[in-house]
This record gives sequence, C-alpha cells and structure tokens, in this order.
Amino acid sequence: MTVPFIKYHALGNDYIVVNPSDMDTRLTEKSIRRICHRHYGVGSDGILFGPATETSDVLSVRIFNPDGSEAEKSGNGLRIFSRYLYEKGLVGENWFQIQTSGGFVRSQILDQGRQVAIEMGTVSFDSAKIPIGGPAREVLNEQLTVGDETLSFCAATIGNPHCVILQDETSAERARRLGPAIEIHPLFPNRTNVQFLQVIDRGSIRIEIWERGAGYTLASGSSSCAAAAVAHKLGLCNQSITVNMPGGSMNIELSPSYAVSMTGPVTRVCSGNMDREMFK
Repeated sequence: MTVPFIKYHALGNDYIVVNPSDMDTRLTEKSIRRICHRHYGVGSDGILFGPATETSDVLSVRIFNPDGSEAEKSGNGLRIFSRYLYEKGLVGENWFQIQTSGGFVRSQILDQGRQVAIEMGTVSFDSAKIPIGGPAREVLNEQLTVGDETLSFCAATIGNPHCVILQDETSAERARRLGPAIEIHPLFPNRTNVQFLQVIDRGSIRIEIWERGAGYTLASGSSSCAAAAVAHKLGLCNQSITVNMPGGSMNIELSPSYAVSMTGPVTRVCSGNMDREMFK
C-alpha cells in the first residue's frame, strides 16, 4: 500500500499534507523523520496531518516537525492546510475555523488559495504563558547569554513559544550559529523558536529564523507574528507591518490587544504516493 500526499510551500517553508484516513498505521517519530528527510524521504520542513474528521464543524490538524516533535501552531503550515482543505472541497471562500493544539485560528481563502489570510490569535508576553523561567512578568528587553555573547531579547507566545533577538543587522550565519543554543536554553522548558529581528522602518522589519525542531528556515508565519508584535510593543513599528524573510514577505496586522492577522502566499509543489519501501 502507498500513502498519498500533497506538497506545498509558503515562501520556501515546505510542508507535506497527509490525510489520516489514507494511513493504516500511526505516524511515529521514526516515520516522520524519514518522510521529512531531504535524501531518504520526500523532504520537507514538516508534516500537516489532517483533517482528523471531514464531518466536524471545526476541522483540525496536527503539525509535526522534521525531528518528529509536534508543534502547537505554524502560520505557514496553517495557510498551506487551508489551501488543501479548499482544494478538497471541504471549505469555501468564507471564513472557517481550524483547530490546533495551540488553539483555534480563523482562515480565509483568497485568489483560489494562492493567498490565504489567517487570524492567528493573540500574542502574549506573559512569562507563564510562553513559558519561560523566572518570576511572573512580561518578558521584554531582557538579557540572555549564549557562549561568550550577551543578547537583548523579548519572549512571546501565540500558542507556541518565541524568543526574539534584537539586532542592528540580521544574517543567516548568525541565525545558524546562535539559534541551536537558544532553542534549547534552560530558560525555555519547552524549547523555543528564535527570530533575529532587524527593524527597517515603522512599517517593515527583517527576520532570520531558527525554528524549533526544524532548524534554519526560509520563512515562518508564527515567527512573523511574534517578531512584528515585539517590534510594535517596543514602539519601533506601527500596527501594520511587512515582515521580510529570506523566502519572501508577508503582511501582519496587529490590533490594540495584540490579536494578529497575517496574509501570505501558498504554492502547490506536487502530489504523489509514498512507497512503503521508504520506511524499511
């Protein structure tokens, strides 16, 4: 038996969608690692496993990282999953809900799925919600030591944890060098996603991303939301922000309560069938 899949990317952040009804065995950490492997599998930044049921009023998805761990939320992943639902005829062009382990989001299909808008929820800087070690507080403009460097950072959550490092300039080299240590820093009991943030002007920022469980990533929706929220919280940007990443740009809108909406592209790459031989 083969397992059908569809592969999409959102600004170079690629995911494989697998419907649970197409599998006769459960996904394991080992099988997730194999599917996502760039040489021994199909290759992707993660797996979107859903919908859990096609009869529920609220469709759900589980999001797996290439290291086999499960993510609470993924902005790019949710845009991709929204397009998948639209192409399967399970949703139309009106707003609909998707359930994740990091909470509900609302989604709307634009331009026949080539663009998708997502209401991601509300960003919080509360240390208990992120979570992050230390006393109860909003985690803003604190210091973090990694190796021989002391970095200024803010932390936030939008259903998954983020550490935003303020930089005069960003670079892929810096994200690759510092990201792994920050991801597993003892301050973050559930590990963390890491964004290296450079403010360009009141309406635009640039970020480099080290994603928890995935590594260096060309783009990230939840990272864009967290970085934009931090930039606005610190008074450096307005409520409407263009987030520039190596894979491209997306638009973020923040409400006064830090509810976040994002709009960005989705591209269908291919569809196919995974052969059982791949898992042996």
